[in-house]
Amino acid sequence: MFWLIAVVAGRLLQLNPNLIDLNAILNAPGTAYLLGADDLGRSILARLLRGVEVSFFVAIVVTGITMLVGVFVGLVAGFYGGKIDRVLMQITDVFLAFPGILLAIAFSAVLGPGLVNLMIALSMTGWVSYARLTRGQALGLRNRQHVLAAESLGASVPRLIFQHILPLLASVLVVEATYSLASVMIAEASLSFLGLGIQSPDASWGAMLRDGVRYMLVAPHYVLIVGLSLMSLILAINLGGDSLRDRLDVRTEK
Repeated sequence: MFWLIAVVAGRLLQLNPNLIDLNAILNAPGTAYLLGADDLGRSILARLLRGVEVSFFVAIVVTGITMLVGVFVGLVAGFYGGKIDRVLMQITDVFLAFPGILLAIAFSAVLGPGLVNLMIALSMTGWVSYARLTRGQALGLRNRQHVLAAESLGASVPRLIFQHILPLLASVLVVEATYSLASVMIAEASLSFLGLGIQSPDASWGAMLRDGVRYMLVAPHYVLIVGLSLMSLILAINLGGDSLRDRLDVRTEK
């Protein structure tokens, strides 16, 4: 909630994250700059707020795309089974054979840096977890009595999937989406840190960490503020996912 409020506050305050002040280069936190200034004299607070806005935007868009693609692949594989299942899962296994961040780096290197290319690269690698999860759940739900009964009464395939199978997957997918948000934020920061993501002068926490590392000895506040902010956001999302999982798990004793 704190970081969501920070995004709204950053918009309402209309801070300029690209305003350069050569007299404030690497200034420590103070009254003029609450969180200090970076290597070009830009407000770290303003860039931090713009960076978290970018992180949320990338995470939400990429998670939405990967969820749609992965759930579709998993439902088709789990519902039909047979050759369709084997082919789709073999394609999924090819993507799983490589670490996701390495594939994202490879796709980003081919597509080039930039916000749109970054989201495309992350979307091309993030759908496999949803596909495997959905397929495993759909295989068990496919033979449930209510699904077989609906099928025997002449229900169409779309109706079976969207009315009798997918609603039972909603809680599992929502929990998976919370962890996916955190993973995408880390991946976005990692690619930006390597110079394959969001480019200057646009604000990104990964790019800010990359710039701040060069001044660790003279301005440690730069890296510490950004690093602690990223850690707090990822930790909050993961803890929220754990809490959500416990609430939605009907097997958990109250």
